[in-house]
Amino acid sequence: MLLEGKRLLITGVLTPQSIAFSAAQVAQEQGAQIVLTNFGRTVSLTEKTAKRLPDPPDVLGMDVNEPEQIDAVREELGRRWGRLDGFLHAIAFAPQDALGGNFLHTPWESVATAFRTSAYSLKDLAVGMLPLMDGGGSIVSLDFDATVAWPIYDWMGVAKAGLESVTRYLARDLGPKRIRVNTVSAGPMKTMAGKGIPGFDQIAGAWADRAPLGWDTGDPTPVAGAVAFLLSDLAAGITGELIHVDGGFHALGTEPGVAGATVGD
Repeated sequence: MLLEGKRLLITGVLTPQSIAFSAAQVAQEQGAQIVLTNFGRTVSLTEKTAKRLPDPPDVLGMDVNEPEQIDAVREELGRRWGRLDGFLHAIAFAPQDALGGNFLHTPWESVATAFRTSAYSLKDLAVGMLPLMDGGGSIVSLDFDATVAWPIYDWMGVAKAGLESVTRYLARDLGPKRIRVNTVSAGPMKTMAGKGIPGFDQIAGAWADRAPLGWDTGDPTPVAGAVAFLLSDLAAGITGELIHVDGGFHALGTEPGVAGATVGD
């Protein structure tokens, strides 16, 4: 049991197709106790989805852009468990005008929303949960490789580059506290978040053909397995790392219109 005795916070579970749902399922199967979070009107959807897990967990409301809500979740977890062994940050959002080829015309307000929700929130959540992790632990986030400029991904790509950098700086500052911080760069998945990106199929379409191992955009299990590994003690020596779980796509050269190219190319 890879995660036996671990007490974990899992954010971002929305539907059974969510990567976070699969991560929650694997965590439970590997012996972890978990609590889920979501915010606003999505809490009721997460509560419904949670019933499909092997042991339906509680769902707490938490908007990561509201520090007092992070504090409230920490206090609740402190009452329940007294400690936290790790969490999954599966949170990202960008307004529609920050995606879809609108890069040159996106207003700062939309860029700020994308960056705060998708990157800065990892720091806020880490700092918020720090009092419960004085015995060490593991923080994992979900990424989409930001080393190239993807068609239509625009400011979300910039936010993901920020997430990767935040991961490294958190790893530096939290390492002395025996807290590991890593991110998993997943291949494209047909989640609600993925399908909400205009032109998603433009990115996902060629993935299965080009990835050496192939890629199933409807199966988040390989990503969930990597998350479970990073949350476990087997990854005790790994921090500040970006691990690709994308069928090997990242290791190959790119083609125009697939990666490393802007929409206008």
